[in-house]
Amino acid sequence: MFRSVQWLMLAFGVAYLGAFAWADEAKKQDSWVDLIAGDLNKHWVTKGNWSLDKDGVVTLTPRPGEKGWSRWDMYLWSIKTYGDFEIEFEYKVQKGGNSGFYFRVGDLNNPVAKGIEVQIYDSGSKPENAKLTDHDSGGIIPGIPPTKNAAKPAGEWNKFHIINKNDKLTVVLNGVTVNEVDLSTAKVKDRPKVGNIGFQDHALPLSLRNIRVRELK
Repeated sequence: MFRSVQWLMLAFGVAYLGAFAWADEAKKQDSWVDLIAGDLNKHWVTKGNWSLDKDGVVTLTPRPGEKGWSRWDMYLWSIKTYGDFEIEFEYKVQKGGNSGFYFRVGDLNNPVAKGIEVQIYDSGSKPENAKLTDHDSGGIIPGIPPTKNAAKPAGEWNKFHIINKNDKLTVVLNGVTVNEVDLSTAKVKDRPKVGNIGFQDHALPLSLRNIRVRELK
C-alpha cells in the first residue's frame, strides 16, 4: 500500500512538472510579437516607400531619384524600443542588394554612430571561399565579418535569427551561426543598451516577411 502511494505521488509530481514546463513554453511562445500583422503602421514609422501586401511581405521600392544610405528617416524604424531581445525575419535581395538590420539605436538621426547594424547583403552571389567582410550578410558593422557565408543567392529568401542578451549577440543565418560577439568588448561597446530596431533603406529593392520579436528578461 505504501509503495503504491509513493508511485502515485511520483506520477503526480511528474505530471505536475510536465504541465508546468508546457505552460512555461506556451508563455514563451505567446511572448512573440508579429511586427507586420495587418498594418505596417502599428509597429513601424518611415518616410520611405515601404509597403505591406496581402501575403505579409514588406517591400521597399526605391522612388525615382533616391540613392545612398544616409537618408535616416527613410529607414523602417520600430515605434517601440528594445533592450535584450530576440528577433526572427526573412529577407530577399536582388543582385547586388544591400541593406541592414539595426538595433539599440539611441538616435534615429544618427544610427551609424548610435546603434549597431547586422548587415544584409547579396553575399550568396559571391564566389565560394571569397574573403568575407563586415559588409557581408551576418557581419556586424563596424568591423566584425561573419565567420561563414551562409547567404543564399539573390532572389531567394534568407532567414535571420538574432539574439541580443546581456551584451552577448548571436547571429544565425539560414540555420548557421555566423557570429557570436561580446558587444561589451567590441568596437560598438559604447553604443546604447536600449534603442529602436529597424531596416535600412539603401535605395535598393528589399523584401521582408515573417518579422517577429520578443523581449528577453
